[in-house]
Amino acid sequence: MSDPLETLRQAVAQTPGSENLRLLLALRLLEAGRAAEAAEHAAAVLVASPDNIRAQHLLDRALGIPPDPSDAAPRSSTPPAQAAAPPPNVPPIDFAPPGLPSMFANAAGDPEARYQPVRSTVTLADVAGLADVKARLEASFLAPLRNPELRAMYGKSLRGGMLLYGPPGCGKTFLARAVAGEMGARFLAVTIADVLERWFGQSEQNIHEIFVQARLVAPVVLFVDEIDALGGRRNRSSDPQMATITNQLLHELDGLGTDNEGVYVIGATNRPWDMDPALRRPGRFDRTLLVTPPDAPAREAIFRNNLRSRPIQGIDLATLGRQTEGFSGADIAAACETASEFALLDAARTGHARLIDMTDVRRAVSEIRPSTRSWFDSVRPVVQYDSTGEFAPLKDYMKQQRML
Repeated sequence: MSDPLETLRQAVAQTPGSENLRLLLALRLLEAGRAAEAAEHAAAVLVASPDNIRAQHLLDRALGIPPDPSDAAPRSSTPPAQAAAPPPNVPPIDFAPPGLPSMFANAAGDPEARYQPVRSTVTLADVAGLADVKARLEASFLAPLRNPELRAMYGKSLRGGMLLYGPPGCGKTFLARAVAGEMGARFLAVTIADVLERWFGQSEQNIHEIFVQARLVAPVVLFVDEIDALGGRRNRSSDPQMATITNQLLHELDGLGTDNEGVYVIGATNRPWDMDPALRRPGRFDRTLLVTPPDAPAREAIFRNNLRSRPIQGIDLATLGRQTEGFSGADIAAACETASEFALLDAARTGHARLIDMTDVRRAVSEIRPSTRSWFDSVRPVVQYDSTGEFAPLKDYMKQQRML
């Protein structure tokens, strides 16, 4: 696990103009008993901002100067009767740079934090079916993790990340949560909306802050959804900003000047061939796992989970599992929701409530076109002309399903 103080030092080195980061480091150094170092950082803030009260209080603490009650609040023209109550000895610090409120408070579990890691209670045992996917996940990632002695003996490194790819709605996020649960690690999910900003340079800063936060709370599974949108091929992008975003992502994955120990990065994409090749090199997303549509046992379990809290009768889950070949988990969830609407509308029309039955579910299923089929149709040319063998698992699966 990385040293939080060292991670903060590196963050300050990369963004030396961030007074809030420097003050956070000064506070953590004080708490660790390193008063001299804390004083240096507090003084550096005061050089740039002589009126910074937080920096002055931290410097006084570092130098052992007792607080002066008359100096507890900034001078103001407000009459004494209307003045606010004096702050405590060390006022609360907004540790985040502008635009990233309270981000670093995650380590203390602040519910207002922008990037909020959570403890995952999901494990692979909760993932129904998909035995082949779980077996490959175990062999390529979890087995080396659980056996550090054997990993050291055989020189097996866990450096780098894992890329989950496959049709949308098939549980890539759920699998990433299960990995975190198996490891007993926190889970930090990031989407495009968490990264992309209007102003040039802010998106890159967001990526940096996300990785800094992940290092602070390690061990952690950092899950990046739609990784192809953040790390697309730089030679095909007409937007220069996207190239710099990809560069920043590569920099953070390499851990240049930092320590990514205990940070396990999992990316998810529907189009891995659109990712920049540099992201697929060793030490980055060098493990690839195809997440296929749920098989019959998994589909049955998904129906069971989505109907569990609804009033039902006469539902044959095994039959539904067999009759929904090609459905994604999201498709099945939509079918259950639609079946509930049928029963609700019928009850509203007749004035008599009734239970959801097999007729409702079958009707709902018949109105949904499996979403995975269009995805497999779109990737067929990629698979057919793949001369590298990079997507051989996908090709094998499509042959087994008679899609090629």
